[in-house]
Amino acid sequence: MKDPKHWDRQLLATTCTDTVTRLVAEACLRRADEEIRMSKTVRWFILAGLVLLAIAFGTRFAPTSTTPEGLERVELSGVVMGSSGPEAGVWVVAETSDLGTGFQKIVVTDDDGRFLVPDLPEANYDVWVRGYGLADSPPKPAQPSEDVTISVHDAASPQEAAKIYPANYWYSLLHVPPASEFPGTGPDGNGIPPTMRTQAHWRSALNDGCRLCHQMGNPPTREILYAPFEDAGGEAEPVLRTWAHAEDLGGGQVVFESMEDAWDYRLQLDGLMYATLNRMGRERALEMFADWTKRVMGGEVPPTPPRPQGIERNVVLTMWDWGASGSYLHDLVSTDKRDPTLYAGAPVYGADLRRGMLTVMDPVANTVDEMQIPVQEGFSAGGSYNGGILNGARSPFWGDAVPLYRSISVHNPMMDHRNRVWMTSAIRATRNQPDWCRDGSDHPSARYFPMNSSSRQISMYDIDTETFSLVDSCFSTHHLQFSEDEDHTLWFSGDTQVIGWLNTRLWDETGDEKISQGWCPTVIDTNGDGRITRPWNEGRQAFDPSRDLRTRGFAYGINYNPADGSIWFARRGTPGAIYRFEAGENPPETCITEIYEPPFEIPEVDADQWGHDPRGVDLDRDGVVWTALSGSGHLASFDRSK
Repeated sequence: MKDPKHWDRQLLATTCTDTVTRLVAEACLRRADEEIRMSKTVRWFILAGLVLLAIAFGTRFAPTSTTPEGLERVELSGVVMGSSGPEAGVWVVAETSDLGTGFQKIVVTDDDGRFLVPDLPEANYDVWVRGYGLADSPPKPAQPSEDVTISVHDAASPQEAAKIYPANYWYSLLHVPPASEFPGTGPDGNGIPPTMRTQAHWRSALNDGCRLCHQMGNPPTREILYAPFEDAGGEAEPVLRTWAHAEDLGGGQVVFESMEDAWDYRLQLDGLMYATLNRMGRERALEMFADWTKRVMGGEVPPTPPRPQGIERNVVLTMWDWGASGSYLHDLVSTDKRDPTLYAGAPVYGADLRRGMLTVMDPVANTVDEMQIPVQEGFSAGGSYNGGILNGARSPFWGDAVPLYRSISVHNPMMDHRNRVWMTSAIRATRNQPDWCRDGSDHPSARYFPMNSSSRQISMYDIDTETFSLVDSCFSTHHLQFSEDEDHTLWFSGDTQVIGWLNTRLWDETGDEKISQGWCPTVIDTNGDGRITRPWNEGRQAFDPSRDLRTRGFAYGINYNPADGSIWFARRGTPGAIYRFEAGENPPETCITEIYEPPFEIPEVDADQWGHDPRGVDLDRDGVVWTALSGSGHLASFDRSK
């Protein structure tokens, strides 16, 4: 189902800041004529490595306050002066290392260049200024409660000014092959594979492939850098050099004969990157990336972003540096989404995917702690950052001293009404599937659709008792969301075959992971009889219209519809689709699935408005579905009632 009348697409942009929460985004209103292909307020941004809380809207001139815990809070005010007078709409950063974690608070100057940084923990601060068109000011020691004047000067050149532009501005300089080159004609033609039917397929590989994991357009991606660790010396930061100077670096250097060579070497640092390169057409993709980097390193710069205006200047960002060396802080949670008034002022919990840790940040005490997430006895988790490196390529960041890590692929924490953090994590080896999941089991879901393996299961941390619990699952897990029912059902995406759930009320009462969980394959009522019956169409067999159709594919985002109790999830692809799932009164026999595709390759819709590659899924109280179309860059809504 891809009728464009049912979909409302809004283009996503990330011009406010690279790390910002939803509440902050609501203050980042941009006028339509100031945005690059943006038509609505940005609502969601990616957050990695920093926690951002304590967002303030309204007056910035609040009195000094004391928290209920008795910790003194102070403020710092002043003015920013440039060569032509007060500087409006620039960021003022107050930072300190005196607390239990690295701490920054950022505000924006008003029309008169004035600023006030409110509610600072008592400490010694350095204050500096960043603004479009300016050179960063040197840090200036400042004591809270004093009035500070910070002098700034214009950037010496357009290139110096552009160093602080958001990554997506730099990424906009990439020249994607024109629509006329699609479909690709293969290695003997234009170098683009025939599987790239449209330019949208190519963009999907860039956005849902490259940009999925990398902040494309930041310095390490837009330039070619090389870091000889043997020249860095002890604990010193590695010395970065451009590819053109690699021959001057001494022992262990890599000399690139061309920019294409340098990009080819870079992408061998991980097998998945190289697989994406080959999917796009290796030679043609290298030509595109090399051209981009040559122009950037030759001095080309993107358009100047606008400075914050109006309500944007009311934003207050508070940031805590909570990552350790090698951390991959993938997700965080601070409350039960169903009742977001719970646990105000309490710690924030983060999933360190790479190191298998539950990271805890206290925004009141400004401290960070972490706990190792347990696994079943006998399960040995681990890995190395160079595990995916091809052909002996040498990391420009780790050098030869590539660290090991303990990855249990911990993901996406969610809190419940009992002050517990639920996570998806690998608690055992994939092959060690319980027998009651398999064919021959008396479990209702196993009788209906047996499962022989699952790669990630369920873990839970009880904050009040400070204990972990592990729940084995027959289905693989990834994202998780609670429904608003009496069973406090926890729903899981992450399997290619089924949607799974855990009745947490029943699990609390019995401690029995077997009777507390269930799963269903995703089968569509294609024969129109209103129910799902076997046998069904599946795989590559010829389609029989008298049968239903079982669908497969990795289920990504998942969420609960408060309007009717249904479950929605997304499967990626070009175009990909969102799915509606109902368990019914007697699952698994009563499970039924619906599928809806975003508008794609539809003549009445302009090609730049084709949507594809849904990922995250959420629903409002009216049952309208919202999803991020990560391949095409849209924020889309879908109203099934229409």
